[in-house]
Amino acid sequence: MGSCFADNIGKIMTGYKFPVMLNPFGTMFNPASLADNIRNLITGKEFTPDDLLYHNGLWISFNHYTGYTHPNRDKCLLSINNSANTASAWLKHCDYLLLTFGTAWAYLYNETGKLVANCHKLPPSSFTRMLLEPADIVAQYDALLPVLKQYNPNIRVIFTLSPVRHWSDGAVSNQLSKSMLHCSIHEILKKHDSTFYFPAYEIFMDELRDYRFYAADMLHPSEQGSNYVWERFCDTWVDEPAKKIMAGVTAILKAARHRPLHTNTTSHKKFHQNTLKQIQHLTTLYPFLDFSNEIALLQLE
Repeated sequence: MGSCFADNIGKIMTGYKFPVMLNPFGTMFNPASLADNIRNLITGKEFTPDDLLYHNGLWISFNHYTGYTHPNRDKCLLSINNSANTASAWLKHCDYLLLTFGTAWAYLYNETGKLVANCHKLPPSSFTRMLLEPADIVAQYDALLPVLKQYNPNIRVIFTLSPVRHWSDGAVSNQLSKSMLHCSIHEILKKHDSTFYFPAYEIFMDELRDYRFYAADMLHPSEQGSNYVWERFCDTWVDEPAKKIMAGVTAILKAARHRPLHTNTTSHKKFHQNTLKQIQHLTTLYPFLDFSNEIALLQLE
């Protein structure tokens, strides 16, 4: 859960068929909104029409990213609550929670005085911009983490700091924000067991200094940059049995996406049958793997 960098790494994990749930509220950038939504999952909050605002023909939730907006109020709530209910059950039993902090700059909605996870392009005059101080962020997680541990006693929390620069804040304000987040995470780790830090930010700043590791906007990681961080993450957090599963998944994905010149040949049909057997073998060993898309792809030909 967290910033768009969480999306980048999460999508790589889902690509390898890891059993992962990714950003059930959509992308979130500030750590206070992140903590608030984790509390919502623990308490099993059901969102109601009172949690929505109608703006520019769309129903929006200040707890959610723009992907959850909808012109129909009931469909908006259905999507929000389905995702929250699934995530609440997932959080109860998952082994790890990965949290990526994006920025310490946050926005209060003036009408209610409440912090928002996303401004949904409302007029800037609707909000008051504020910088979250480390003491405030640490206090949020001092309150949250013991409750989370009661909800799921086996959970381990991995914190990361997003390397994506928020250039709209300006160079100085961006660095100030990142430093606030870094100090906050450092204090949280000192005070709470089963919490860890993965240095995605440091890897980008110190190992990937070349701009070829960035996308065209020169702010977000390129695919090459994200893959490099993923490899470093695997070195730290992914054990050898899981890496063997990844190798098997990679072989199946490559086979399923292979497009020969002639599809009606005996050799190609045999190739498909062998790939389906590999899928059956791997899913028998590891039932959590989902190859439904690849099976459908193979059966189309």
